[in-house]
Amino acid sequence: MTKRESAVTVENPLDDYINAVAKALALPVEEAWRPAVRANLEVSLRLARLVDEFPLPDETEPASVYTA
Repeated sequence: MTKRESAVTVENPLDDYINAVAKALALPVEEAWRPAVRANLEVSLRLARLVDEFPLPDETEPASVYTA
């Protein structure tokens, strides 16, 4: 692990996730894009947390057809 990688891990754990996913998908992520990618992930995770924490009664069932 380089000093840069070590610093990234301490600063923001999302950088580790970005690195791992980029490597797994063989997707180049330029350094200039990283702040925007990190910001997008932060928003996505915050919204996912809201959905996950929304209380549903045990008898709730999924809708058979979704209409907007």
